Order: sequence, then C-alpha cells, then structure tokens
Amino acid sequence: MKRAAIPAPVLNLGRRAMTAPLSLKSAPLVLVERPQDGPLPIARRAKIWELSRYLHCSIIGTCLSTAELRHILAKSGFLTDGACDHELHGRGVTVAGQSDVAGKLLHKALDKRHRQAINQFAKAKSAAELTALWREALARGEVPGAYWAALTHPEASDDLVRQMFGEVHMLSHLVGAANRADIRRLTDLEAENAQLREKLRRQEAHLREGLSTRDATIRDLNQLLARRIAEQVSGTSASSTSSEHATLTAVVSDLERRVGAESRRRAALEARLERLAEEARRDREARSAAEAREQTLRDELETLEARLAFPVEVASTPELTDRFEGLAVLYVGGRQQQQSHLKSLATPMGIELLFHDGGIDDRHGLLAGMVSRADVVMFPVDCVSHEAVSAVKRLCRNAGKPFVPLRTGGLSSFLAALERMAPSQVSRESAASASA
Repeated sequence: MKRAAIPAPVLNLGRRAMTAPLSLKSAPLVLVERPQDGPLPIARRAKIWELSRYLHCSIIGTCLSTAELRHILAKSGFLTDGACDHELHGRGVTVAGQSDVAGKLLHKALDKRHRQAINQFAKAKSAAELTALWREALARGEVPGAYWAALTHPEASDDLVRQMFGEVHMLSHLVGAANRADIRRLTDLEAENAQLREKLRRQEAHLREGLSTRDATIRDLNQLLARRIAEQVSGTSASSTSSEHATLTAVVSDLERRVGAESRRRAALEARLERLAEEARRDREARSAAEAREQTLRDELETLEARLAFPVEVASTPELTDRFEGLAVLYVGGRQQQQSHLKSLATPMGIELLFHDGGIDDRHGLLAGMVSRADVVMFPVDCVSHEAVSAVKRLCRNAGKPFVPLRTGGLSSFLAALERMAPSQVSRESAASASA
C-alpha cells in the first residue's frame, strides 16, 4: 500500500512560487507557477529567506567563505566555542531561512561581497538576458557572485534556477578530481621553496660580504678625506682637494645606491618566500584532507570486497553473530530502495535494523522514541537533512547513545561502519541495565 504524497511547501518569490520535492533522492528542484490573483507585485530582488530552503545549502557553501560565515554567526549570537566547519554550515543554512536579525545580517553580507556581480546582473531585463549573463560567468569560473546575483534576480525563471542549482551541485563533485593535481603542485612548491631558501641564504651571505666591504671602503675613504683636509689646512691646493672630495662623494653615493638595490631585492625575495610558504601550508592541508578521504574510501572498498568474496551463509559467522546479536541500529535518512539491501546485510549478523527517513514521511515526533529503542544511531551525511542531523545529535547526547555519521547512503559505508565499530561503542549492556 503506497503512502499518500505530502504536498510540498510553497514559498513566494516575486511573481513565482518555488516548490521543492520532499525527497532526498537525486531529483531536481521542481518549480511551479502560482496562479496570479490580483495585480502583480513590483519586481525586486528576493531576500535569502524568501528563497526555497533547498537552495540555502548551496548558497551558504558556494557564496560565503567559512571565515565570513563564522563572523556572521558570532555577530548574531549563533556561534558556540569549538564548532566545526560542518556545524557552522548547518547553522548558516538554518539562519538563511529566518527573516530575523541573523538572516538579515547573512543577506547583507552576501550582497556586500557580491556587489559587483549584482550590479552587472541588474542590467538583465529578461530571463533570456539573465541566462546569457549566467553562462558567461560560468565560462569564466566566476560562479559564487553570479549564482547569488542570478538566484535573487526578479527575472530568474524556474528553469534557470533549476539549471543553475544542478550545475553548481555538479561543480562540487569536481573538487575531488583536482586533489591529485593539488598534491603534485604542493610537491613542486616545496621543491621550489627549498631552492628559494638556498638562494636567499647565498644572497644574504653575499649582501653581508658587500656590506662589510662597503664599511671598510667608507672607513678608508674617511681617513683619506681627513688627510686631504689636513693637507688643505697646511696649504695644499684648493682645486685639487675639491676634485678629490667630489670623487670620494661619487664613490660613496654609488656604494649606497648598490646597497639600497640589494636591500630592496632581499625584501622582495622575503615577501615571495612568505607567499610560497603560505601556499605550501594550504596545499598541505588540502593534501591531508584528500588522504583522509582516500583512506575512508579504501576502507569501505576493502570491507565491501571482503563481504562480496563470501556468500551470506559464510559472512554470518558465529563470531559476527555473537558480536552484534541483539544490537538495535537506527538508520536515519537514506534512500528507501536501499532499506531491503541494508536489512539483508544486517539480519544474518543478528542486528535489528530500524529506519526513520528524517521527517519526510515519518514524523519528527517518532524520532525520540526510536532513538531510545536503539543502541547505535547511523545517518548518511549525503542523504539526510540538516534538521534531522541536528535532532539526532541532540537526542543521542541526551540519551547517552553513540551516533555514527556515514560518508554515503551506500552499502559499503554501512558495512565499513560496522567493521570499525568497537565493542565499547555498542551500548547494549548500558541499555540493558537501564531497562532493568
């Protein structure tokens, strides 16, 4: 028996209404026209809280840096000590849907940062002109400002918003493909950094030698000048002394000019060295993140290959059954068509697998009761809403239950999480004592 579809929320945007499907499947946003009753409103740019909440995640992640978002949340009182970048992003998405002080600060910060793009897109008087400007900005790689300016433009059509959302979503997948190129570039930068340090060391030694030579020459010239002055006082020709004095002055000026040039060259090299060191630091951080992702994917692949190498009867060994027998796992979010596959993996190991879709069809009120029944809560971060994640973390902390974020909603991430789960993470004994 199929469940009745829940109508999607409609949010006014100028003369249009935006409807997003309440499904976490990879389906595009659905934009529908609202019947026009009465006179049309005056065309204006939309506020961020007037946009569909399904666009807020891409806007926060694309159009604002982490430092800017942290500053806005701190200014509006939504920042807590020790908040990680993912928590900052989730709070930013929540604030974007509110028309209070925090939402207005967020909208103002986006307008301020992308003022140039907003002024450029303001010249568009139709959806066709707006689409052309978006295409040009996308070809130049100027995505953040163009995305914000086009989404809030009064002439943004449903088809264009849907197209821009899909293109920005796919651009995020290209980041992983660039990791290997970033690692190679980091290696080259480190080698160049070492060469520049050696070159700077040689130039500093040469400069010190030149300064010592200059000081010795100036000292000798001062002594010679003093002798000449003494000779002049004794009756030496005034014209000869004047000529020698001019020569000495020219020599000293030339030496000072050369020293000044060397000093400026050294300052330029030090500035370049600092810039390269900063780039190397950022590349090292990017490489560390890429290596962590690679290790996670390798673990999931090894777990999946090990599981596929044996039939279900062999995989459900007494060792695994004793380890997980009676374990209740609550799976929040994910795709409905995956539930049967997940159960087929969990049941032979003695795991009772519970499901909650995060509030799409299942009510949020059921989540607290299901968390209390479960020993461990899992959720795929790529297929669950920000609100559901926040609710799961809060309920698990209150109930003292562990929660495990999964990289994806696939079978490999679920299996890898079970393999990594230590006996101390399985709170069946604490749950049994609490029920007793």
